[in-house]
Amino acid sequence: MKALRSVMRIRPFRRLWIVLAFASLGDWLGLLATAIFASAQVTGSAAKGLVFGSTIAVRLLPALVLGPVAGVLADRFDRRLTMVVCDILRFLLFLSIPVTALIVDNAGVIVTWAAIATFLIESITLIWIPAKEAAVPNLIPRARLEISNQLSLITTYGITPVIAALSLSGLDAFVRSGIVPPPPSWGEPAQVALYFNAFTRLAIAIVVFFGIKEISGRADRREGVREQGMFGQFVDGWKYVGKTPMVRGLVLGILGAFGGGGIVIGTARFFTASLGAGDAAFYLLFGTLFIGLGAGIGLGPVIIRDLSRRRWFGMSIVLAAGSVMFLAFAIHLAMAILGALMVGAGAGMAFLAGTTLLGGEIGDDVRGRVFAVVNTGTRMILMLAIALSGVIVGAGGSRRVDIAGVSVSFSSTRALLLIAGAVGIVAGISAFRQMDDKRGVPVLADLWGSMRGRPLSASEPRDAAGLFVVFEGGEGAGKSTQVKQLAEALRGHGRTVVVTREPGATEIGAEIRNLVLHSSPPSPRAEALLYAADRAHHVATVVRPALRRGEVVISDRYIDSSLAYQGAGRTLPVEEISWLSSWATGGLKPDLVVLLDVDPAVGLARAVGRGEGADRLESEAMAFHERVRYAFLDLAAADPRRYLVLDASRTPDELAGDVAARVLSLTHESDDLERTAA
Repeated sequence: MKALRSVMRIRPFRRLWIVLAFASLGDWLGLLATAIFASAQVTGSAAKGLVFGSTIAVRLLPALVLGPVAGVLADRFDRRLTMVVCDILRFLLFLSIPVTALIVDNAGVIVTWAAIATFLIESITLIWIPAKEAAVPNLIPRARLEISNQLSLITTYGITPVIAALSLSGLDAFVRSGIVPPPPSWGEPAQVALYFNAFTRLAIAIVVFFGIKEISGRADRREGVREQGMFGQFVDGWKYVGKTPMVRGLVLGILGAFGGGGIVIGTARFFTASLGAGDAAFYLLFGTLFIGLGAGIGLGPVIIRDLSRRRWFGMSIVLAAGSVMFLAFAIHLAMAILGALMVGAGAGMAFLAGTTLLGGEIGDDVRGRVFAVVNTGTRMILMLAIALSGVIVGAGGSRRVDIAGVSVSFSSTRALLLIAGAVGIVAGISAFRQMDDKRGVPVLADLWGSMRGRPLSASEPRDAAGLFVVFEGGEGAGKSTQVKQLAEALRGHGRTVVVTREPGATEIGAEIRNLVLHSSPPSPRAEALLYAADRAHHVATVVRPALRRGEVVISDRYIDSSLAYQGAGRTLPVEEISWLSSWATGGLKPDLVVLLDVDPAVGLARAVGRGEGADRLESEAMAFHERVRYAFLDLAAADPRRYLVLDASRTPDELAGDVAARVLSLTHESDDLERTAA
């Protein structure tokens, strides 16, 4: 809940999420209402079925026409204005569908215009989606991107579809109950839903234009993009996808997952028939699939904790595909429900991991095109998989065989599910290999360690009993005092302790510290590089050797100081500082970060009171230190299991007691791990 509140405190994102929640409700209402409205214009079950299915299918067709260039438009123009123009156009088109029925008394014309309007709306949506998806990461700190994606995806795929279905069903039942007089033609439930959907688009346009100016994107990159022609941008976007292993693996995995999902949807009715069940079982499996999807999105990060999101993505694809294969062998409805639940959970986790990786690890200048490739590809794959699987299953035969007294149906449906699952597993493994950022680290051991809060390092599996504790905080927070008291407490419990600091722990580090704090000021980027160089030497010569010996390493400052001081304080790109620090340390993370939080005014007063004179960092403006403080708090909020945040205005002894208790609990876990390994 704390992480969720931290995201909702960001005003631009909060405003966008509120209007998009209503828009998502309108989308689901519009999807159902458009098809119902169009089918209501004709008579006869065959005609109604044809119109209903055709109206749904036409929503996927624009991907074939406009999808390839949608991302170019999203990257080329101001994203805020792109979203506003698209939403105004969608407002007019959605509104035109019920209005046409009021002014035209011809069912053929009404149905035709509904199909044309739907096609145009979906074409515009293909431009709107990459613009929105590419803009959101600019509103959210990278550390909070995953929780913001969780909130958005659960709202879109877990809450609003249910509300939409219940709303239409309830409204229709109320109208037909006779409690109120029959509504006029413009007040039928389907028309009301279309009006609602239209006005949600207008609401988004107004809020985005007047209330979320931050969504525009980075002007410097946009100007550079405009210098290149649209065709060149299109080609460069596809080249970027093809030559970047992480993106290539993401796209491959997502397309494989959606292909398998399309086959499951396309064969669902035939599959339930093979179980000897009817429509009720079909609806049950369909609902279970969405329950699994919501569970994967909502609970996945809680379960896997600190596991690399690249690894999590590939493993989730394999889980979903393996569950599809499990469905192929299901001989009872209970088995099918379990399989559908796991398919949904795997797909939900893959969807969340993939969206987070796309938003967090792809540059702003090409992000729109990559999202467009994914969006277009998934729609096309989904449409083809649903259509082809229905044809194949319909053309294939089936026969029943008795196994241990249980009648089992062997059919083309099960064969197709088996093939789809196998293809999905291959796609998931291929994606995993292309994206893996911890090569050489055992996958299952890494997963188990992450679930326990101790993920394995890419450079060195943490099978030693050493413990790495870091103290962070602003100036005058009292880190040195707490480092000393913790070292004494641990030695009193028989632990071997190595106390170190950054910068200045080594001879090279001492020279770098003098250069940064007491010489002529280097540029912000040079400062970041100097700190990274010291950190690389410090970890290689002090920290890792001590951890291998099973000792407790206590460090005064580590990577978070660079993220806070050079990232937030100097306003350098935090993602670049993070990558640089991770590269310098070989991905080594502390087991615990103790953040001593103090008001900058109080901390600076303490620093001055030491009588040592202010160094260059201590002499920075108060705004600099405010940015540093909140950067530390953001980092802690993004990973609460690894952090212990303490109010540094308390007495040193009170703080020392809390720190010692937390660290001693970790040393006991380390001892248990060592005994288990032995």
